[in-house]
Amino acid sequence: MNQRYALFSALVSILLFAYRNGRYVSVSAATCHPDDESGLLGFKSGFTEDPSGMLSDWKPGTDCCQWSGINCRENNRVTTVSLTGQSDNPKSYLSGMFSPLLSKVQNLDGIYFQNLRNITGAFPRFVFDLPKLTFVYIEHNKLSGPLPTDIGRLSRFGALSLVGNRFFGPIPSSISQLTQLGQLRLSDNLLSGPIPDGLRQLKELTYLDLSGNRLSGEIPNFFNSLPNLLFLVLSRNKFTGGIPTSIASLAPKLVNLELANNQLSGKIPEFISNFKSLDTLDLSSNGFSGVLPKSFKNLTKIFNLNLARNNLVDPFPALAVKGIESLDLSYNKFKLGKIPKWVTSSPIIYSLKLAGCGIKMRLDDWKPSETISTIS
Repeated sequence: MNQRYALFSALVSILLFAYRNGRYVSVSAATCHPDDESGLLGFKSGFTEDPSGMLSDWKPGTDCCQWSGINCRENNRVTTVSLTGQSDNPKSYLSGMFSPLLSKVQNLDGIYFQNLRNITGAFPRFVFDLPKLTFVYIEHNKLSGPLPTDIGRLSRFGALSLVGNRFFGPIPSSISQLTQLGQLRLSDNLLSGPIPDGLRQLKELTYLDLSGNRLSGEIPNFFNSLPNLLFLVLSRNKFTGGIPTSIASLAPKLVNLELANNQLSGKIPEFISNFKSLDTLDLSSNGFSGVLPKSFKNLTKIFNLNLARNNLVDPFPALAVKGIESLDLSYNKFKLGKIPKWVTSSPIIYSLKLAGCGIKMRLDDWKPSETISTIS
């Protein structure tokens, strides 16, 4: 027993000595892979300003699996990097560039760089050198330049989101090779030209958002090739023509259809009423004309309906909805006379816009079930 006690005391003494002399490192010793640590520190060096201290714990000799925004899985290899600024707090933004040294982190399967705002440079080529990378969200930064013509090499990608940057030029035709994509989100850039026909090859797509660009031409008639699509958002472009008939094939699963602020024309097609799961329909600020189909009443799950700023005429069909949240029919040629019953009976409505719809009743005569935030 005395011998064991002596050995124990000696061990404690050694540890205390090491601790007091600043050499006790067993608790804080790095356990992540050296290549991962080196790659992340190199990546950090590309940033010139970090006012919020987002990366303040990215320090040599510490376990990079414990750093902010880092996730590790098997064998303590880094698998995701997630850096997110707060859109309403400029002090949370990073400045600088994305360093290619991140390519040393070879087990990465996801990068999420969102709302960093002040990151400049071109499309980050290092993503081509990360063999396991599957999910890429680089959103609301200041990246610019054309999308790479060889983007099709990233065929393993399951999600690609470049929302809110400054990419310009056409969508590369090689994007047709990204056949594993479930999400493609390129909104709020400066992309131009037509939607490439090769997009029909992306049969796994559930979410397609190309809104807020300078895309032009007619919306392609290939949606029967995208059987899994739930969200189709093409608003704020320069598309012409009508709503393509192949969109009918997305019924009944389609949840969101947003084609607002284009130059579309013609009648709103009857098949829209087949979208029994439709939550949001926004066709505002186009040139649609004529009468809405009576079958519109079949949109029983619609929560957000915006048909404003078209040339639609009476009669407006009574919808059989249990509750609508947002309705905008303003600046058409409707003569409603009064707010429809299916609107006044909604317990969840928060925005109602009927300007120019011939409403003659006083708002004081309407007592909605809940207070709404917008009436116009």
